[in-house]
Amino acid sequence: MKIVQYPFMPGTGHMAQEIVNQPKLWAATYSSLLAKKDEIAGFLKKVFEINGLQIILTGAGTSAFIGEILQQSFSRNTGKISKAIATTDMVTHPADFFQKSVPTLLISFARSGDSPESLATFELAEKLNDVVYHLIITCNPEGKMTKAGADRKNSFVFLLPEGTNDQALAMTSSFTSMTLAGLLISDIKNIEKNEEKVQKLIRYGNIILDKYAAEFSKVADLDFKRVVFLGSGALKGTAKESHLKVTELTDGQIICQYESFLGFRHGPRAVIDESTLLIYLFSNDAYVHNYEIDLVRSINQTEKLLFSIGIGQCLKGLENLENLTINLCTDGKRLPDDFFSVCSIIPAQILGFFKSLALGLTPDSPSKNGGIHRIVQGVTIYPYNGQNHKK
Repeated sequence: MKIVQYPFMPGTGHMAQEIVNQPKLWAATYSSLLAKKDEIAGFLKKVFEINGLQIILTGAGTSAFIGEILQQSFSRNTGKISKAIATTDMVTHPADFFQKSVPTLLISFARSGDSPESLATFELAEKLNDVVYHLIITCNPEGKMTKAGADRKNSFVFLLPEGTNDQALAMTSSFTSMTLAGLLISDIKNIEKNEEKVQKLIRYGNIILDKYAAEFSKVADLDFKRVVFLGSGALKGTAKESHLKVTELTDGQIICQYESFLGFRHGPRAVIDESTLLIYLFSNDAYVHNYEIDLVRSINQTEKLLFSIGIGQCLKGLENLENLTINLCTDGKRLPDDFFSVCSIIPAQILGFFKSLALGLTPDSPSKNGGIHRIVQGVTIYPYNGQNHKK
């Protein structure tokens, strides 16, 4: 894939390129899925005919947050009970999530496909479920998850386009492309109807990069010590990924937090001080937005913070409520929140990139003490026989 160069994204490392190439990769992801539509729909049709089927969306770290964004989309679009459960939870407590009598479709999101917890979860599902199917959505053709799912009748592997397998430590294009792939697969029969939404998503991504990246480079120069991301519904999952992205890229020097708008009122609001950067991810749903605006006004009336940013579509009634407003409405037609979640992570990626540079770090590998790696290290997977939890 041709690398896009932006003058405001300095350096020749992987991170800058992986951030700015995302809109092109979303287009490529849509095309790849469209070409595989019949195969995917055929696989899912036989799975969805199983009575009592549950769907578990899973992954480790950032990949687990994809399931949190898409959980309601899968429930709504498939009519099946859908749960987002991290592999890091299922490996330690498999009996809490896998039951022999409950047929399960395990949807695994994996950038490299080499995380030990993801591989262990695959095997635990095979061992503990009488009926289990696997849908593996991954960016690495050589990954262990890809190989585990190959040639198995109960598995389907969707491999994302080349370029999604990020080489930098922090996941960027892999996260957004896998999220989009999962969203489109949840409604695979209507993928052609969703092309318009994908095209709008691509436009939004380019607007953020073209118009607002330079603004975020200025924000990164502010002396903030804390960043809080707020989002509701699917956008809470994006807020969670946003908080991790800035944490990773600043090597933990910036303390980050995430919450829902209503949840923030119940204690976490105490984190706000004069060194806090507050970022609102606004919902497209007018009902939800009422609660969001109430919180913004309440904070402005009672709290002192360093800077605030609002990110949304066709925003109204926010005049003078934020220091910076990113309004992505182009034609009066808004994207649903699950689609909007894909592009609304880009501001956090850019902010983390520039703050990493401001702190004298290297965005591709910001961890000075080597505590975090592109693929998690040092995890021992222990055999599970169903009795291990009993002392």
